[in-house]
Amino acid sequence: MTTRNERNEPAERSERDGQDERTVTLIIVDDHPVVRDGLRGMFESSPGFTVLAEADNGVDAVGLVTRLDPDVVLMDLRMPGGGGVAAIAELTGSGARAKVLVLTTYDTDSDTLPAIEAGATGYLLKDAPREELFTAVRAAADGRTVLSPAVASRLVSRVRTPSAPGHEALSAREREVLVLVARGTPNREIARELFISEATVKTHLTHIFGKLGAKDRAAAVAVAYDRGILG
Repeated sequence: MTTRNERNEPAERSERDGQDERTVTLIIVDDHPVVRDGLRGMFESSPGFTVLAEADNGVDAVGLVTRLDPDVVLMDLRMPGGGGVAAIAELTGSGARAKVLVLTTYDTDSDTLPAIEAGATGYLLKDAPREELFTAVRAAADGRTVLSPAVASRLVSRVRTPSAPGHEALSAREREVLVLVARGTPNREIARELFISEATVKTHLTHIFGKLGAKDRAAAVAVAYDRGILG
């Protein structure tokens, strides 16, 4: 069940060093209540931040962003009931004003790249110091990219090291569709899982088949495993 704790206070302005500074509004998305409570307490104890709401999955996060229009969404990635990457892609595709700052414990290529390709403005690990997180949230609100050193190093390494043919050709959304295809998920269920239409699923499949040189779903999955796209 989704846990939400919404507050409807209007964003207030705070003064620092005699100058007005815009209050940054946030939505916190994480499936662990302890993490959400800790983040809320940390931000609410610091001037210049207002936590509008919390969600424990990506699906609810999208609805909250649409309704509350925050400046920044602090987004975990792996959550039951709706992961972060799909939510980021949904928000990006909808033209939401909110910037998404990923805050997670995972820094592997399989987590980092899809999140950034989906439209995340920044990517931090949960062991980031308090002040670094505050700075990152303000930077994200201004539209500036923020990456933890570990993630930045991985991205640089990935750029310098060519991947297997066809891997980078697939978009984040196409890889999500392919993963579900590999599980034997029918188009209707894929559409429901990713919050897109069946027609869009078919379009993604057409692109996947073309990029992988496959004639059908089974062949696409086989090629994807062979090239390391699916592990």
